[in-house]
Amino acid sequence: MNQIIPPRGGIVSGPAPYPTLPPEGGRALERGDRSKGSSHLQGGGREGGRSESDVAKRASRPTPPRLALVALSLSMLMPSLDASIANIGLPALSSAFAAPFQTVQWVVLAYLLAITCLIVSAGRLGDLIGRRQLLLIGIALFTLASLACGLAPTLPFLIVARAVQGVGAAIMMALTIALVSGTVPKERVGSAMGLLGTMSAIGTALGPTLGGLLIAAFDWRLIFLVNVPVGLINWGLAYAALPADRPQPIADKKAARFDPIGTVLMALTLAAYALAMTWGEGHFGALNIGLLAAALVGGVAFIATERRVAAPMLRLGVFQRPGLSLSLTLSVAVAATVMGVFVVGPFYLGHGLGLSAGAVGLALSAGPMVSALSGVPAGRLVDRFGTRRIMLMGLAGMVLGLIGLCVLPMLFGVAGYVGPLMLLTSHYALFQAANNTGIMQGIGADERGVVSGMLSLSRNLGLVTGAALLGAVFAYGAGGVGEGVDPAAIAHGMRLTYGLIGGVLSVGLVAALRRMPGKA
Repeated sequence: MNQIIPPRGGIVSGPAPYPTLPPEGGRALERGDRSKGSSHLQGGGREGGRSESDVAKRASRPTPPRLALVALSLSMLMPSLDASIANIGLPALSSAFAAPFQTVQWVVLAYLLAITCLIVSAGRLGDLIGRRQLLLIGIALFTLASLACGLAPTLPFLIVARAVQGVGAAIMMALTIALVSGTVPKERVGSAMGLLGTMSAIGTALGPTLGGLLIAAFDWRLIFLVNVPVGLINWGLAYAALPADRPQPIADKKAARFDPIGTVLMALTLAAYALAMTWGEGHFGALNIGLLAAALVGGVAFIATERRVAAPMLRLGVFQRPGLSLSLTLSVAVAATVMGVFVVGPFYLGHGLGLSAGAVGLALSAGPMVSALSGVPAGRLVDRFGTRRIMLMGLAGMVLGLIGLCVLPMLFGVAGYVGPLMLLTSHYALFQAANNTGIMQGIGADERGVVSGMLSLSRNLGLVTGAALLGAVFAYGAGGVGEGVDPAAIAHGMRLTYGLIGGVLSVGLVAALRRMPGKA
């Protein structure tokens, strides 16, 4: 299915330099305290084949914080760009390989499925072997797979290469957020999260435009080959600027092992769910129901396995942290909301208000544009006022935006749609910056990778769920979405869909008011 991936919220860059070393290791080395410095290094062993003394020398060298943030920003931009740039190339790929759309769409699905299935496992693996080291591997894998995509001789080869590219993207998306806490001080984490959100929004919004220009001027291969020089720059910056991190020493050797059974069960469960949501373009049949049943069975098996193994991929006790489960659930709901708006919007603007395709694209572009521009102030507000206040403000603004989308277009036409859309996407940026920061604050260093992966996973699940379920709700309310549908029926389907998700977010807002920790 040709999926539309909406942007996430954004943030701020900090002009003032700040330390990039883990506090305990950096201070010990600066003071020349050999006992503390050596004990800090003992847990890390070797990094990339280098000796402990080499790692210590690297850790003692200050790295430019701006370059570190540039490296993390590129690591977020590239996967987001490739999530949307391939959509615009599907017609060209169908012609180039003489293949039907149902086959060509796997160029998009293979990438999204790989990210969805492996993003949590990538975070866990980063916790075990070192996040910086694994991020470098992920960037290299993404870049090499992009080269393979651009040189693909056949469609099956391209689909496999896109799946490998998705593996690299999963590593990059999971570990980029996890590395923020070790790169910037606590009081600027909100700003850093906002910056990453802005880069994600820019990548998502830029993908279709850049892809269209490259295909028109050159060839479809350029939409993949453009990643190669950017990937090489990203790898070099990450290698030079990101602070060296080492896994935390774990007394129990069994607890430090990777969990292959849990990894496979989670991957199969998520793959079954994602395929159930994407196959059939919103029309659920026996295959979709069977896949959902398989996902349910797989989820139960995964939980049972994680309770028994000595080194679970996902420690279920982490959900006992106040507010974490609710924050992840809200992340799913908010991502589904934005996806629903971008799925329904083209139909309403085109068939309901009679706009041309160009005018529809221009009207909807206001959403990603505002989301990207809101990232910097959103991050600063989080740093100043705390995560809880800004998260609640973001949810409340999104509810008001949905109410406006239900009412104002009937009174003011296109302006009545674009205005509430801008309100919704700007407050989406507020929610994302606050929610991402709140989730990552207080997480132990040995679990930042896996929790970061869960955060990214919640967004991806929201996207696929919103596209499938909310698209089905809209089709039901409009009585169909084909040519010749009455504009009044389209408007009814739009109001039904936006009213439903507005009600869901209102419930989430009330739950957040009651259950979110009061401390910022």
